[in-house]
Amino acid sequence: MTAVLDAASELFAERGPATTSIREVAARSGVNHGLVYRHFGTKEELVAAVLDHVSDQVNQAIAGSSADTRTRAERQWRILAHTILDGYPVGRLQRRFPFVNHLVDEAARHTDVVGAARMAAGHVVALELGWQLFKPFILAATGLGTVPDETVRQASLQLMGRILTEPEVPGDTVRPSVLPF
Repeated sequence: MTAVLDAASELFAERGPATTSIREVAARSGVNHGLVYRHFGTKEELVAAVLDHVSDQVNQAIAGSSADTRTRAERQWRILAHTILDGYPVGRLQRRFPFVNHLVDEAARHTDVVGAARMAAGHVVALELGWQLFKPFILAATGLGTVPDETVRQASLQLMGRILTEPEVPGDTVRPSVLPF
């Protein structure tokens, strides 16, 4: 069934689960659509299996220092973004979060406040999902449209690294004075 999960993840990354039929997943994976229904059940259950599958792939790539770690991670973010925008309850469907757990563990190495590590991981996830969901708007609104993608990506990665290595303790009421709210 790995072929089905791989085919579904490709299609979900390209256009999201809402516009991808189980017949299309079956056709791309070279199996009968009835087999997909029998093995996974509903489309929502297929979406859940894909979310766990891509999360596991990213985790394995990170653990093995795979050359395609970035490609797998970007696919995972695209699938999450599409799935969220399509209205699927991702927090309920996905059962394993190894990559997010990895982020929490990384932040926890720099603080003994568990909530701070979780908050730092949440900020990194929000930052990455924000770029996946709103990149065209962000580039236009900030004037970054002429900056090479790799430069923007590296700056984002540096910020994520700082967030994880300098976690804020929840409950601090320091508010940046530059924000108008």
